[in-house]
Amino acid sequence: MTVTVGTASWTIDALAAEAGLSVRTTRYYISLGLLPDAERHGRQVFYGEPHLARLRLIRTLQAHGHTLAAIEAYLRRIPGGTTPEHLGVQRSILSLWSPEPIRPISADELERRAGRRLEEEDLVLMERSGVLERVDEGFLVRPGFEVSLELCDMDVPPEGVVAAARAIDEHMARLADDLEDVMREHVLRPLRDGRRSAPSEEVMVRLNALTTEAVVAGFRRATEAMVNREVDRP
Repeated sequence: MTVTVGTASWTIDALAAEAGLSVRTTRYYISLGLLPDAERHGRQVFYGEPHLARLRLIRTLQAHGHTLAAIEAYLRRIPGGTTPEHLGVQRSILSLWSPEPIRPISADELERRAGRRLEEEDLVLMERSGVLERVDEGFLVRPGFEVSLELCDMDVPPEGVVAAARAIDEHMARLADDLEDVMREHVLRPLRDGRRSAPSEEVMVRLNALTTEAVVAGFRRATEAMVNREVDRP
């Protein structure tokens, strides 16, 4: 795919800077065929929004743990004429349903985040709950760390903490899959078919917040129904 004449204005150095990548990495992605063809004016090569949109999408996919091979396969499924706006929506959806990239922290940083000294039994319990992982560089802290820490402080039986964490993970994974299917069916497909314009970044951010609120509200409704069943049980 070639960029429309007149729409490209960045050199490869400027494109890399806009995407937050090194020129060497950008050239490597180009050599793999992950970007559309550039626009040439004599000996000069210029890049535009379609290239930047793809580079940003690649970075988002990498941040959420996708291998380069998986990213190549993902990009091959995207039609050549997909606009930068549509690619931006796909990136927003990936960010919407995926957690923020997790980076290792030191033991000191972990205790500062916890606000107290962490004993080995605390670390083991949070590892079993899936909210903490030991790596060579230190610790990976996952969503739910603060909740598990508070449960430790409340002297909740360890097996109860682990069982609750596993139940939540199991059902949230299914929910995440279902929500992703909904977004693909009702957001991406209408965009591809030209039946709907791309939502703004502000709309996507608000959708993220509303989704979180809806999940919490749904859990509360389910909990209330469970309590009512127990109360009404003879």
